[in-house]
Amino acid sequence: MKAIKVNLAKRSYRIIIGFGVIKNLGRYIRQLDLGTDAYIITNSLIKRRYAQNILRSLDKHKINSTFDIVADTERSKSLSICLCSIQNLARFDQKRRVFIVAFGGGVVGDLSGFIASIYKRGIPYIQIPTTLLACVDSSIGGKTGVDLKFGKNLVGSFYQPSLVLSELSFLKSLSLRQVRSGMAEVIKYAIIKDKKFFGYLEKNYKRILNLERAALEYVVNCCAKIKAKIIEQDEREEMGIRTILNFGHTLGHAIEAASAYQRYNHGEAIALGMILASRISRRIGLLKGIDLRRIENLITAVSLPVFIKGLSLEKILKAYYRDKKFIGEMNRFVLISDIGKIVIKQNLPLSRIKGSLAEIMTPQT
Repeated sequence: MKAIKVNLAKRSYRIIIGFGVIKNLGRYIRQLDLGTDAYIITNSLIKRRYAQNILRSLDKHKINSTFDIVADTERSKSLSICLCSIQNLARFDQKRRVFIVAFGGGVVGDLSGFIASIYKRGIPYIQIPTTLLACVDSSIGGKTGVDLKFGKNLVGSFYQPSLVLSELSFLKSLSLRQVRSGMAEVIKYAIIKDKKFFGYLEKNYKRILNLERAALEYVVNCCAKIKAKIIEQDEREEMGIRTILNFGHTLGHAIEAASAYQRYNHGEAIALGMILASRISRRIGLLKGIDLRRIENLITAVSLPVFIKGLSLEKILKAYYRDKKFIGEMNRFVLISDIGKIVIKQNLPLSRIKGSLAEIMTPQT
């Protein structure tokens, strides 16, 4: 078991990582004095496979619970689903000390955290991520939100969980596509912060894709440590430090939105976004060709997409202009000068963006 503390004064919490840690869930809840009634937001597949793992620990510590089932799709991050869940939560919350358990991947985590942040002006919640992507990224840091038709995460808040409990045995039920999606965020952390870690991924990506225990524990721990340190320095993305976590996300989110969240999942879109950010970095003279090739080779080796298929340049650019990372009419990109070294650039010419997009777009089919 690994335990990482995110130091945020009164909002501090632990990230607990390992195999078998779920059995201590009830004890952790009691120690933190979160409440006596768990409102567990999850999807039907996770409930069917793993509900008993949670219920055994909750029952042992006399914690009541109920489940709220949402679909395992980006479309669940909507205001309508959010409102429905809040109404169900209010019905459950009759003379109870209620708290929320986000039991699932990034969609469930983002939705649950947002509900926790606004219900009764804020109630406790914990994250139990069940995907690699959620373990290494979305469950940590307190970014919550739902989508609008105009763009992703346009309605949201910063609201830290009371605990992140990463039970790595839950990852065994993931499809290979889901594991690859999580690998996109793992690669992101190596690119933005740790060249040595990037080298580890080049040598060991097959072990991670196979969910080998030691490799899995190592990469989740590495990524969680990197993110925890960034969050501690810039919790609300006010100092520009946390901005580096958006590497690959500006155009990645645009690709997701342009495909109506159908063709590419989040990790696949971020992989394409990282390719684009790296190519823009090369195009403006920041990045060496050898480093660009290393990044593209690793993304290719993991079998993440490196070419955009079935989308038009116009659709991607339309979604890109709706991105919340714009400051007025000025864009902001996280680029790199080397693996492990980030550069923030504002007001990049549209020609640079279009040129890099054109390089990796294939004709629509």
